[in-house]
Amino acid sequence: MSNFFAMVNRMKLIDRWALMRNTSRENIAEHSQNVAVIAHALCVIGNIKFGKSYDAGRCAVLALYHDLTEVITGDMPTPVKYYNDKIKDVYKEVEKTAGSRLLSMLPEEFKNDYRPFFEHEEKDKELWKIVKAADKIDALIKCIDECRTGNSEFEKAKESQQKIVDEIDMDEVRYFIKEFLPAYSLTLDEHTKA
Repeated sequence: MSNFFAMVNRMKLIDRWALMRNTSRENIAEHSQNVAVIAHALCVIGNIKFGKSYDAGRCAVLALYHDLTEVITGDMPTPVKYYNDKIKDVYKEVEKTAGSRLLSMLPEEFKNDYRPFFEHEEKDKELWKIVKAADKIDALIKCIDECRTGNSEFEKAKESQQKIVDEIDMDEVRYFIKEFLPAYSLTLDEHTKA
């Protein structure tokens, strides 16, 4: 018996933004799906607009699994995780251990296919940059959503995330921010108005 996919299923039980008052709760399964959609879009944008040759499907799958270790570690709030180098290094080691534990739940013949989700390979280096950018964009979108509902708890986080996203030096990200991000501030009526 293998527990791996049952553990993947538990992503829906791990809430994000635990230290902040949320008007809409978000779990890591929802977040990972959002990141996969954005990562895929960034790859498509890169390929079509900027002559890149990203494997958009592989990138989307990497994104789906990018936070899987949190079914073991929980979602460590960013201000805590990156408080200082010592905490950051210890947390990376905890994540590595959690990844090894999850990988050990798979039958031997499947491990090589799932290993890249936990042990980033050189061949996926550019795709992981895309996933990381998509992760930051999704965090900004969460802040936009919360601020739109009047939740002042997310105002500083929105400023911080906006700065982080603005500093990502990738053509695909700049294009997404210019072309697609403004729509996240619209109401349903504004979206459906033709």
